[in-house]
Amino acid sequence: MKKQVVLYKKLSAPLMARLHEQAQVTLIDNLNAEGLKLLREALPSAHGLLGASLKLDAELLDLAPHLKAIASVSVGVDNYDIDYLNRRQILLSNTPDVLTETTADTGFALILATARRLVELANLVRAGQWSRNIGPAHFGSDVHGKTLGIIGMGRIGEALAQRGHFGFGMPILYHSHSAKPAVEQRFNAQYRSLSDLLQQADFVCLTLPLTAETEGLIGAEQFALMRPESIFINISRGKVVDETALIEALRQGQIRAAGLDVFEREPLAHDSPLLQLNNVVATPHIGSATHETREAMARCAVDNLLAALAGERPANLVNGQAWKAH
Repeated sequence: MKKQVVLYKKLSAPLMARLHEQAQVTLIDNLNAEGLKLLREALPSAHGLLGASLKLDAELLDLAPHLKAIASVSVGVDNYDIDYLNRRQILLSNTPDVLTETTADTGFALILATARRLVELANLVRAGQWSRNIGPAHFGSDVHGKTLGIIGMGRIGEALAQRGHFGFGMPILYHSHSAKPAVEQRFNAQYRSLSDLLQQADFVCLTLPLTAETEGLIGAEQFALMRPESIFINISRGKVVDETALIEALRQGQIRAAGLDVFEREPLAHDSPLLQLNNVVATPHIGSATHETREAMARCAVDNLLAALAGERPANLVNGQAWKAH
């Protein structure tokens, strides 16, 4: 008998066909109030879940007594209570590898956009305000040869370092929970304490996951350490940063600019002070948002889910403790 799978994310026709071959599939194609009601109704018979951008807490998952596996179409797993999943021996998988290069592309796009003031100046042209050659008031800053500081040297951090080191001749500084000798050798990178990195880097880029330890890691004290010409980039998670402190640092000229793909609350409110600042480039969490990468992520999630439901260890299992308990 086929297992029951609930999707709360639309998939391409080939992936849907593959799932239908091996499971009974229920698709919740919109997570509005009606969609959440349908999800609650589907959970009691579900053996597997696949989706993204929904916090699956104990109150929801208690409705799913037969649940064996969750396949998240994301690399971050902050929407899941890992301890709860371990207690219930529910396997959680993610899609960590297929979005690395694309997310690093997004990070470097933000570096270039903020340094060269691309959005601000493109809007000036669009508004018909380009009447003469621009002067120093509109000059940006160079990227090549500047020091790139990366906080969180995982896959995406390494991909960002590769672009900076080989493509733009940037000295690489990094801060991580441990030193990375291979990274240091490959990119001539140097480990720094968090405070030293903030003081020395021209570009400070966050690429670390949201955990209890990293939530609120960057606040007023950290922005005060940065130099007025420094640029801050966040492609990790919004809650790693105290957004109020960031806004104040930008207003007071403690830092030059910020390129942000993630925010404390998403979608970003239309009246957010960040949107009133010309030295902010804000994008709508597009780190992995290309056709090719999103399809690869979905394919990876389907692979993970079908493996788990077949009694096999998923390639991208997050909570190994739940597997050991099987």
